[in-house]
Amino acid sequence: MRADVLFRAHAGFVAAFVARLGVPQGEVDDVVQEVFLTVHRRGGFEEGGAKPTTWLAEIALRVVSTHKRTERRRRVVPDEAALDRAIETASSPQEMAEHRDALARVQRALDDLDVDRRAVFVLYEMMGESCEDIARGLGIPVGTVHSRLFAARRAFQKAHERLERGGPVAARRITGQAAGGEL
Repeated sequence: MRADVLFRAHAGFVAAFVARLGVPQGEVDDVVQEVFLTVHRRGGFEEGGAKPTTWLAEIALRVVSTHKRTERRRRVVPDEAALDRAIETASSPQEMAEHRDALARVQRALDDLDVDRRAVFVLYEMMGESCEDIARGLGIPVGTVHSRLFAARRAFQKAHERLERGGPVAARRITGQAAGGEL
């Protein structure tokens, strides 16, 4: 399957996936473009072990990892307007505030996961991919998918619970501090 055919069929999937991996909304298009440039350089997708979506997710994961390494060198300002757009369906100011807080907690809990666990968590829990498809697409054993998914679920739940109680779950990411010093 050629890159242009894959793009028309799966660009939305890739965009949603990279956004859930933490790529700022203003940079999603650039990352998606880099994913499909990589697909083009590889000569497209050939039917085999993986589904097109999980194969694209593997490429996207690598592109996002490279993108995040580059971004760490620059200070990034979060897109607060994205939260506003996501809660526009609320009917009252109180509901809007509650939706904004809930979405922010989910995003911060996701941000607390390392990229490998986050990718498996997003693919399985949010994108509906099977563990077997994720394993084939990422080129890892299915047991590793299960292990990462289990660890991601546990870490996400703990982070989300701390955020609901008002604890500083993602403070080390925001300030750039870790328990042992600079990140």
